Amino acid sequence: MSMAFLASISGHEVSFLLKNTTLNGFQKHTKTHNSYLKLGPVRIQATHVTHSSLVQSVKVEESMTKPESYLVSSFQFEEYMKTKAKHVNKALDEVVPLQEPVRIHEAMRYSLLAGGKRVRPVLCIASCELVGGDESQAIPMACAVEMIHTMSLIHDDLPCMDNDDLRRGKPTNHKAFGEEVAILAGDALLSLAFEHVAARTVHVSSDRVVRAIAELGSSVGSEGLVAGQIVDICSEGKQVNLRELEYIHVHKTAKLLEASVVCGAIMGGGNVSEVERMRRYARCIGLLFQVVDDILDVTKSSEELGKTAGKDLASDKATYPKLMGLDKAKKFAGELMDKAMKELEYFDAAKAAPLYHLANYIAYRQN
Repeated sequence: MSMAFLASISGHEVSFLLKNTTLNGFQKHTKTHNSYLKLGPVRIQATHVTHSSLVQSVKVEESMTKPESYLVSSFQFEEYMKTKAKHVNKALDEVVPLQEPVRIHEAMRYSLLAGGKRVRPVLCIASCELVGGDESQAIPMACAVEMIHTMSLIHDDLPCMDNDDLRRGKPTNHKAFGEEVAILAGDALLSLAFEHVAARTVHVSSDRVVRAIAELGSSVGSEGLVAGQIVDICSEGKQVNLRELEYIHVHKTAKLLEASVVCGAIMGGGNVSEVERMRRYARCIGLLFQVVDDILDVTKSSEELGKTAGKDLASDKATYPKLMGLDKAKKFAGELMDKAMKELEYFDAAKAAPLYHLANYIAYRQN
């Protein structure tokens, strides 16, 4: 992708993290990022530790004086994730029953109910609850986000795209059902996602539902996921710099994750300031998700990942470890997590606990 192409992009689409920064601007932290999940009490305090616009680190200090300092570290994150994922899985199972035409619904269910961490729907629900909403308001949107994510995986695995054989530890959809059925299954999930939000959302004003649908649509279209995909395809076999790589992954990966969080906040009744804070949080963890994905691709096996490992390296694709080196890619991941954490300081610590832990989980996941 040429810089002339980037120059044609509107200002808010241009690099939001790497703009006017260099790798030399990275700041080494004195505390490990794992300290967010220390067993002892912690207090999170924002500090500006570098002149770079990229790094706004979070200093983690031990404190025994304030009761609220126990909230993040005492939060039962694994139980929270299991409970929310169970609710999402039940809702997804009901949304796509096995009915006629059986073949297409089998294919839709095969990928949609194949497991997965359900990070995006849980983020949607957590964001809704953070601003004062409840799960019932967010669950249709949470399901829609997962349907769109599943569609993107089905299509991304196709021979004409990434040509992958393994997804979530199982044969990819086109391997199990054939390419024609896989394409149609993805199409059906995409259309059903919007139908489901419009028809099943309850206790949310119509204007908020419309805002959320517009947000979701923009995340997957020609200025969202598709934009990232097409620039990624057009960049194959070419030298890609960090700014261009960021554009690809902000759109290909982060945009849908961002929509998960923002739509949850909209459905939950968040005001403009709250929604935008959640947008900035989500943009950081969305890019973080991809940086970690790139790292795992070169450090884990196919068995550990549940998908083909080392494909990016084998196909000579641009990745963060390739362009930055593995150590600097890991540092960049930490900096993105810190920046995301800073956006949560505005909110009640108890309500924000799931989102603190989700950011940490994304940063330190192993598959």
